[in-house]
Amino acid sequence: MSEVRTLVDRGDVGAVARAVGGLDDAGRRAVAAGLPELVRGRDFWSSPHATALAVATVGCAPSAAKAAAVLVRRSVVLDRSAAGPVIAMAQQRGVGWLADLAYRIAERLRRDGSVLTFEFPAALLVHEQAPPPTGDAFVQLWAGYVLWQGGPGGLRLVDRLRADPFLDPLLPRVFDVDGLGIVLGSLQISPGNRPAFPDALATLAAEGRLDRLALLGGCLGRLLRGDRPAALRVFVALHEALAPTSAEIAGRTGDYLRLLVDAPAPVAVMAQRVLRSAAPDLDAVLDAVLDAVLDASRDVLVRPEKALVRAHLGWLDTLARQHRHRAVEIAKVIAVAADHPAGDVRDRATALATKHGLGPAPVAIAAPVGDDLPPPAPAPAPPPITDPDELAEEIAALVPDHDAIPGAPALDRVLDGLVRLAGTDQPATARALAPVLDRVEGLLVEHQWDRGCLHGALGVALHAVVDDEPRWGKWTRLLNALRSGRLASAWPVPTMPAPHAVLLSRLAEIGKRVRSDPRPGLLATPVWANGAVDASTLLDRLAAAGGREPWPADLVQALLRLPAVVDEEAAARATKLRTPAGDRLAAWLRGGGLPRPEYRLATVSRFDGVQRWEPAAAPDGRVVVEARPAAGTKDLLGLLTVRATADDPHPAARLWPAVLPGYRALVAAWVQPGVAATADVGLAGAGAVLPLVAECTGEGGTAVDVALAYGLAARHEPDRVAALDGVLALAASGRLDPVGVGTHLGEFARHGKLTASRCVSPLRDAAAVGARLTTWRILAAALPPLLAVPKPPAGTPDLLTLAAETAAATGVVLPVPGLAEVAARGGSSRLVTEARRLGSLKEAT
Repeated sequence: MSEVRTLVDRGDVGAVARAVGGLDDAGRRAVAAGLPELVRGRDFWSSPHATALAVATVGCAPSAAKAAAVLVRRSVVLDRSAAGPVIAMAQQRGVGWLADLAYRIAERLRRDGSVLTFEFPAALLVHEQAPPPTGDAFVQLWAGYVLWQGGPGGLRLVDRLRADPFLDPLLPRVFDVDGLGIVLGSLQISPGNRPAFPDALATLAAEGRLDRLALLGGCLGRLLRGDRPAALRVFVALHEALAPTSAEIAGRTGDYLRLLVDAPAPVAVMAQRVLRSAAPDLDAVLDAVLDAVLDASRDVLVRPEKALVRAHLGWLDTLARQHRHRAVEIAKVIAVAADHPAGDVRDRATALATKHGLGPAPVAIAAPVGDDLPPPAPAPAPPPITDPDELAEEIAALVPDHDAIPGAPALDRVLDGLVRLAGTDQPATARALAPVLDRVEGLLVEHQWDRGCLHGALGVALHAVVDDEPRWGKWTRLLNALRSGRLASAWPVPTMPAPHAVLLSRLAEIGKRVRSDPRPGLLATPVWANGAVDASTLLDRLAAAGGREPWPADLVQALLRLPAVVDEEAAARATKLRTPAGDRLAAWLRGGGLPRPEYRLATVSRFDGVQRWEPAAAPDGRVVVEARPAAGTKDLLGLLTVRATADDPHPAARLWPAVLPGYRALVAAWVQPGVAATADVGLAGAGAVLPLVAECTGEGGTAVDVALAYGLAARHEPDRVAALDGVLALAASGRLDPVGVGTHLGEFARHGKLTASRCVSPLRDAAAVGARLTTWRILAAALPPLLAVPKPPAGTPDLLTLAAETAAATGVVLPVPGLAEVAARGGSSRLVTEARRLGSLKEAT
């Protein structure tokens, strides 16, 4: 084994073959036993070394299973050059399991692996004249190999396919493997960067080398099963290259209609084009399939793709002219598009339906109505953790990876359980947590500064419960800084947002005190899911402490979670406790919580972070809300000072609403710059905080309105949905200012700070779920700034359309300055048409 190891390390393939070929059975068994150790912890990525290893393995292993155990490792990369020496060694030994070895290697191939990993097992199978495996990975690597192995100046793709030994068994599978279309379309030819694969298959079908009808059936089957649009593009091209005849189309009319209804837009457009092109040759059978066409049309006409729907309306117009005896029936189908979101589509549908005998539907104006939203119901906090094993499971789920930020209810529940169980049974808690801490140790050490230092601070708290002696050298500075309370020295950033500092102070306090000063729980553990604590519960917790002073950071967080209202009755009870904590609580309750700061708008450059105290209309920056303490008030915690910033969203910002659950406006000011980034620079994820802001109590104001305006125009749909949830929650509770939201939305869109067209979808959804009046009030405030410019931003006609719909549905008259001037313009542009529509509805109302 020592000699073989030396030769393999040198990559001397011939010497390895000679050495192994001269071994007796005992020598081969000895080498085979040592091969797993030889490859453990080492990489065999260069051809000579990997080939030498494969020769030694096939020359000594007793079976395909034993050989595969060595060669299927990711650290071993075998290409075509290894096949010849391995086959020669197998013939020398009289090995009969090369095909079995190839199958075992093929089973471990990865779809995202290099095509080089395909070459070795493929060469073995060709030599053994064995059929190829048909697993997804082998098929995908085969496709990539065939597409690219010719290289510049090599055989044309059609010639490579024609000569490929795996073409017949593997080609049917290319229609089954999801996502394979991306690979098949990667080799393109000019002109037009057309995929080469479809043309090559069509050529082979024309030669008779491939069954053309089988290709057409496989292509349609793939399109019907669906996939990502990019993966289907090559199959659309294949369908066009096969050019099905009218008879072939007639036999598959049902399939094409299904594609027209359900497939992604490019596939649906292709199906529509095929059906329309074949229509002149289908006159004899069109009556038989017309019912199916009309049934499908009802679904096609509600699709959002305007071009597809307009083309379909044109086809239905043709059908109505060809089949006069069914024109009214076809007109009723056309009328389905009269409710389409696009105004020009609605107009076209209405005109065609009228043309073919269906009278225009009267506009129905509702009696004045408001929103129809369910009343909000505050959710209680989750129950406490009472078992160490449950605590360990919850912590393991809390930090699955360094990018994950836990929800505030889950984090508070874990912190309370950690302190409670460590205080009542520290040994049992330590035993339960030790395996969890071991599992996350590497994660916490490696990413101690990530995600706003949250994971590192949580790790300190866990570490303090499990082992009071530091055992992670990389954590020395973090441990010492957090345990001593010197937060400023722990964070390698110039400043930290004050809500996050409050959160980390609690974690640091737990790490510092949980062993030396055990407690039966945390004062600040929420009563409600939004993080709030009521005064009565806090008084009961202080009374149960029997005069023992609470931990300072825990008490601060508990006070911040109280409702921001004056409560003289609870203050009197707190005074009777006759403790410093009780006196502090009484003063807090009599003062109504934190002082109210002053808010104002500021414009901050998105590019250099320079603050400019200019009107919100400044064209080159992001509008944010700044907060400052009112004159004569102190800001000991820094929570009242929110500076205008162009920074990216803080990774843990969605934990901040639970830090200040009674201060909606202040929370909105802290998180609003991050929410703005979802709209003006397209960052994803920061909008998720908006429903949590809506769950806060207390006053709203400009910060909430600005955050919602930006959120409704976020680039990514999940952020827009989160903003919609925030709007609906506040509207249901009667705490939304739709005029404020709409005004900021219109002004920001007017000056290019957000994209107005993105707001259409969430506002339409708001109206659909019952917030019709709220939507109409937002639009009535947003439209005047948009209509005041000579060329309103893209999306303004859609907003006018939605305004007309909600105005008609609510029957409420609201002024829209500038609407009459736009409606009075000449021409028939969609902007003018929709302005006239809204104006006429207001007059009718």
